[in-house]
Amino acid sequence: MAKKESTLGDLNNNKIIRLSKSCLKDGEKQAVMRILNKEFLGMGEEVQIFEQRLSEFFGRPAVCVVNGTAALHLALQACDISVGDEVLVPSITYVASFQAISATGAIPVACDVEFESLCLDWKDAEKRITSKTKAIMPVHYSGGVGKLDKIYDLAKSFNLRVIEDAAHAFGTSYKQRRVGGFGDIACFSFDGIKNITSGEGGCIVTDDEKVLDLVKDARLLGVEKDSEKRYAGKRSWSFDVSKQGWRYHMSDIMAAIGIEQLNRFDEIAFKRKAIATAYTTELRNSDKVTFIDHDYDEVVPHIFPIILPLEYTRNDISKALEKEGIQTGVHYIPNHFHSFFKNSLKSNEKLSITEKIYRSLLTLPLHEEITKSDVKSITGKIIDIFN
Repeated sequence: MAKKESTLGDLNNNKIIRLSKSCLKDGEKQAVMRILNKEFLGMGEEVQIFEQRLSEFFGRPAVCVVNGTAALHLALQACDISVGDEVLVPSITYVASFQAISATGAIPVACDVEFESLCLDWKDAEKRITSKTKAIMPVHYSGGVGKLDKIYDLAKSFNLRVIEDAAHAFGTSYKQRRVGGFGDIACFSFDGIKNITSGEGGCIVTDDEKVLDLVKDARLLGVEKDSEKRYAGKRSWSFDVSKQGWRYHMSDIMAAIGIEQLNRFDEIAFKRKAIATAYTTELRNSDKVTFIDHDYDEVVPHIFPIILPLEYTRNDISKALEKEGIQTGVHYIPNHFHSFFKNSLKSNEKLSITEKIYRSLLTLPLHEEITKSDVKSITGKIIDIFN
C-alpha cells in the first residue's frame, strides 16, 4: 500500500497544511449525484431519513435545519425567549451564539469561562442572573463540556431553560452519556468543517415534544404541519400560519451528505481523537505552550487551541508558522468586544479569564486528513520558533 502523502506538502510548490477543511469521500459525492438525478432538491424524504438516523444516534428525537445558528435561534424561539429576556452565554464563542439570541429580541449576557476548559463558568453565570434571565446557553468549546452537571443544577435552581450550543461536540460523551442524548435541548452544526458535515446544516435534539413541533413548523415559514408532506415530496396548499417562521429547513442534498458522514463517523471520530492525542503527546513537556487537557476517550475534538505565553505576540507566532506553510486560527474574539454586543457586559464589569486568555489563544490545524507526521512537523516548528 502506498504511503499516505503528508498534507504539509512541498512548500516550494505553495502547498500548505490547512487549519480545517471538508473531508469528503466517494460516498458523499455519489449521494449528491443520486439526489441531483432525482431532480428533487428541497426538503423531502432524505431529510426524514437523516433525522431518523440522528434520532437513533442520540437516542431521542432530532429535527434538522439549515445550519447551527438556525438551530439555536429556533430552539430559543420555541422556548418562548423574546424581547427583553436575558440569556446567559460565555463570551468566548463564535458570534453565531450571540446572534441567535439577539435574533429573538433577547439580550445575550456575556459570562466568563473556566481556565481549564474554556467552557462556561457556572459560578460567574450565577452572579449575572436577574429577574429577566430565562435561559442559559453553555457552549461546548472545542468538544468538551466543562462542568455541565453544575450548569444543569444552576438552571434547575432558577427555573431556566438550558439550550446547549453543541456545535463543537458532535460525538462527545459526558460521564458515559452522549452529548445531545440527555438534558434539555442540544443544538448541533453540520457546516463544512464540523465533526460531521452536510455542507451546511444543523439539528435540534430534545425530548420536549412542544419544542419539536414548534421547530418543525417554524423552519418552514410557520406553515403548520407541513413537515410530513415535505417528507413525502409534497407541500401544503391550504394552511394556516399562527407564529413567526423562517426559511430554515434542510435540503435533501445536505441530508444526503450528512447520512454518508454519519455512516463513517466512527472512522472520523477515531482520526480526530488521534490527531488531538498526538498534539497532546508532543506538547505535554513544553514549558511554553499549554492546552485543554481533554480525555479523548470521551471528547471528539473539533479544534485544538493552544495557549501561548503572554510574553509572546500571537500575531508574530502565527506569521512565523504561516511562513512554514502552516495555517492557524483564533477561536474566538470575545463577543463583548464586538460593537453590536458591547452592552452584553456592563461597563464596569470584567471577564477576567476571558480577557486574559483571549490574547494567548492560537488554534492549530485539525481535520481528518492530518497525519501524525504532520503533527510532529507542526509542533517541531512551534518549539523552534520559541527557541
